[in-house]
Amino acid sequence: MGDQFSIGALAKEVGVKVVTIRYYEQIGILPSPERTEGNYRSYNRSHAERLRFVRRCRELGFLLEQIRDLLRLSSENAETCQDVCAIADRHLDSVESKLADLKRLASELRRIRVSCSGKRPMAECRIIQAISSSS
Repeated sequence: MGDQFSIGALAKEVGVKVVTIRYYEQIGILPSPERTEGNYRSYNRSHAERLRFVRRCRELGFLLEQIRDLLRLSSENAETCQDVCAIADRHLDSVESKLADLKRLASELRRIRVSCSGKRPMAECRIIQAISSSS
Protein backbone atom coordinates (compact mmCIF):
# COMPACT_ATOMS: atom_id res chain seq x y z
CA MET A 1 0.00 0.00 0.00
CA GLY A 2 1.61 3.24 -1.17
CA ASP A 3 1.23 6.80 -0.04
CA GLN A 4 -0.84 7.81 -3.06
CA PHE A 5 -4.24 6.48 -4.07
CA SER A 6 -6.33 6.73 -7.20
CA ILE A 7 -10.00 7.40 -6.50
CA GLY A 8 -10.78 3.71 -7.06
CA ALA A 9 -7.98 2.56 -4.77
CA LEU A 10 -9.10 5.02 -2.08
CA ALA A 11 -12.69 3.80 -2.37
CA LYS A 12 -11.55 0.20 -1.97
CA GLU A 13 -9.16 1.04 0.88
CA VAL A 14 -11.83 2.83 2.93
CA GLY A 15 -14.88 0.85 1.82
CA VAL A 16 -16.93 3.58 0.18
CA LYS A 17 -18.13 4.15 -3.35
CA VAL A 18 -16.29 6.38 -5.81
CA VAL A 19 -19.41 8.52 -6.20
CA THR A 20 -19.41 9.11 -2.42
CA ILE A 21 -15.83 10.38 -2.54
CA ARG A 22 -16.70 12.76 -5.37
CA TYR A 23 -19.75 13.97 -3.45
CA TYR A 24 -17.75 14.58 -0.27
CA GLU A 25 -15.26 16.59 -2.32
CA GLN A 26 -18.06 18.57 -3.92
CA ILE A 27 -19.60 19.57 -0.58
CA GLY A 28 -16.24 20.26 1.07
CA ILE A 29 -16.16 17.36 3.54
CA LEU A 30 -13.11 15.90 1.79
CA PRO A 31 -10.49 18.31 0.47
CA SER A 32 -9.80 18.19 -3.24
CA PRO A 33 -6.71 16.13 -4.00
CA GLU A 34 -3.80 17.03 -6.20
CA ARG A 35 -4.02 15.96 -9.83
CA THR A 36 -1.59 13.87 -11.83
CA GLU A 37 -0.17 15.02 -15.15
CA GLY A 38 -3.01 13.08 -16.77
CA ASN A 39 -5.49 15.07 -14.61
CA TYR A 40 -6.43 12.08 -12.42
CA ARG A 41 -7.12 12.61 -8.74
CA SER A 42 -4.22 11.59 -6.49
CA TYR A 43 -5.19 11.06 -2.84
CA ASN A 44 -2.85 10.62 0.11
CA ARG A 45 -3.04 9.02 3.56
CA SER A 46 -4.65 12.08 5.13
CA HIS A 47 -7.53 11.76 2.65
CA ALA A 48 -7.93 8.10 3.63
CA GLU A 49 -7.88 8.92 7.36
CA ARG A 50 -10.41 11.72 6.95
CA LEU A 51 -12.64 9.52 4.82
CA ARG A 52 -12.50 6.76 7.45
CA PHE A 53 -13.51 9.30 10.09
CA VAL A 54 -16.44 10.48 7.96
CA ARG A 55 -17.50 6.91 7.23
CA ARG A 56 -17.48 6.03 10.93
CA CYS A 57 -19.49 9.16 11.74
CA ARG A 58 -22.05 8.16 9.12
CA GLU A 59 -22.21 4.64 10.59
CA LEU A 60 -23.03 6.28 13.94
CA GLY A 61 -25.81 8.26 12.27
CA PHE A 62 -24.26 11.73 12.35
CA LEU A 63 -25.60 14.13 9.75
CA LEU A 64 -23.22 15.67 7.24
CA GLU A 65 -23.50 19.07 8.92
CA GLN A 66 -22.58 17.51 12.26
CA ILE A 67 -19.63 15.77 10.61
CA ARG A 68 -18.54 19.07 9.11
CA ASP A 69 -18.63 20.61 12.60
CA LEU A 70 -16.70 17.68 14.12
CA LEU A 71 -14.04 17.97 11.42
CA ARG A 72 -13.76 21.72 11.96
CA LEU A 73 -13.53 21.33 15.73
CA SER A 74 -10.93 18.56 15.46
CA SER A 75 -8.66 20.85 13.49
CA GLU A 76 -8.94 23.77 15.91
CA ASN A 77 -6.67 24.21 18.90
CA ALA A 78 -9.50 24.59 21.39
CA GLU A 79 -8.70 24.36 25.06
CA THR A 80 -11.30 21.63 25.64
CA CYS A 81 -13.51 19.31 23.61
CA GLN A 82 -16.70 20.72 25.16
CA ASP A 83 -18.19 21.60 21.75
CA VAL A 84 -17.58 18.06 20.48
CA CYS A 85 -19.33 16.69 23.56
CA ALA A 86 -22.28 19.01 22.92
CA ILE A 87 -22.65 17.67 19.36
CA ALA A 88 -22.44 14.09 20.63
CA ASP A 89 -25.00 14.83 23.38
CA ARG A 90 -27.48 16.32 20.89
CA HIS A 91 -27.02 13.34 18.59
CA LEU A 92 -27.47 10.91 21.47
CA ASP A 93 -30.70 12.67 22.47
CA SER A 94 -31.94 12.29 18.89
CA VAL A 95 -31.00 8.59 18.77
CA GLU A 96 -32.70 7.92 22.11
CA SER A 97 -35.84 9.73 20.94
CA LYS A 98 -35.91 7.61 17.77
CA LEU A 99 -35.45 4.46 19.85
CA ALA A 100 -38.40 5.43 22.04
CA ASP A 101 -40.51 6.00 18.91
CA LEU A 102 -39.46 2.61 17.53
CA LYS A 103 -40.34 0.89 20.82
CA ARG A 104 -43.81 2.49 20.72
CA LEU A 105 -44.17 1.38 17.10
CA ALA A 106 -43.12 -2.20 17.95
CA SER A 107 -45.60 -2.29 20.81
CA GLU A 108 -48.43 -1.10 18.59
CA LEU A 109 -47.54 -3.62 15.89
CA ARG A 110 -47.47 -6.42 18.50
CA ARG A 111 -50.89 -5.34 19.74
CA ILE A 112 -52.31 -5.32 16.22
CA ARG A 113 -50.64 -8.61 15.25
CA VAL A 114 -52.05 -10.47 18.25
CA SER A 115 -55.57 -9.66 17.05
CA CYS A 116 -55.13 -11.62 13.81
CA SER A 117 -54.79 -15.38 13.39
CA GLY A 118 -54.04 -15.18 9.67
CA LYS A 119 -56.94 -17.54 8.94
CA ARG A 120 -59.76 -15.04 8.39
CA PRO A 121 -60.90 -13.95 4.93
CA MET A 122 -59.11 -10.79 3.79
CA ALA A 123 -62.31 -8.77 4.20
CA GLU A 124 -62.21 -9.60 7.93
CA CYS A 125 -58.47 -9.14 8.51
CA ARG A 126 -58.04 -7.57 11.95
CA ILE A 127 -54.67 -6.02 11.05
CA ILE A 128 -56.13 -4.20 8.04
CA GLN A 129 -59.09 -3.13 10.17
CA ALA A 130 -56.84 -1.86 12.98
CA ILE A 131 -54.66 0.09 10.57
CA SER A 132 -57.69 1.52 8.78
CA SER A 133 -59.34 2.64 12.01
CA SER A 134 -56.13 4.29 13.21
CA SER A 135 -55.70 6.51 10.16
